[in-house]
Amino acid sequence: MADEPIITLRGVTKTYGEGATAFQALKGVDLDIAEGDFVAVMGPSGSGKSTTMNMLGCLDVPTNGSFLFKGVEVGHLDRDQRALLRRKYLGFVFQGFNLLSRTTALENVELPLVYRGEDKKTRHDLGMAALDKVGLADWWDHTPAELSGGQQQRVAIARAIVTSPAVLLADEPTGNLDSERSVEIMQLLSGLNRDSNITVLMVTHEPDMAAFARTLVHFKDGLVERIETNKKVPEPV
Repeated sequence: MADEPIITLRGVTKTYGEGATAFQALKGVDLDIAEGDFVAVMGPSGSGKSTTMNMLGCLDVPTNGSFLFKGVEVGHLDRDQRALLRRKYLGFVFQGFNLLSRTTALENVELPLVYRGEDKKTRHDLGMAALDKVGLADWWDHTPAELSGGQQQRVAIARAIVTSPAVLLADEPTGNLDSERSVEIMQLLSGLNRDSNITVLMVTHEPDMAAFARTLVHFKDGLVERIETNKKVPEPV
């Protein structure tokens, strides 16, 4: 079905530890993510949003409940199958950029393609195309130390999209940037969402950044408290 959600959570719980020390991070989360949506996940520390994002990134599985990705029950996959799903369908962007310091921008972007076993020419061509999408094709041979924070995050985004993922998971992607660079990064993510139809899931504490998303999911005490549709998404520049 064309309108089937790309991600569905039903009654998802997550418990860490056992017995008296057990902690229930998620208490029965229900959530649908539409393909091509831009979703901001918000909530205070300990609300369950990071646990949920780890699950959506196939880094963890539910204790109970159902997590479907493109109709496949992720909880039934083994570790290697989840790793394959991550490699094929998911891209990740982090607050701290997570770039290799002694390698060029292009080499950083090529890294997921190395893991996929692509040949050198394919890695180069796809890497340069990804850098071009984030406006840094001319900076391909610069190391992270030679780039500003905003440029480093652009390289990190290029690395995340070089495999043409279906879903981009961004964890506080503007957390280490000033307000002007933050807006630039959000406009970039919005453009990738709009032009490449990449589903974007972003954790953020900042309402100004969440304002770029079309759907706002608020977590509280291990549950989805409410879901809002943002009717005032900024116009593309």
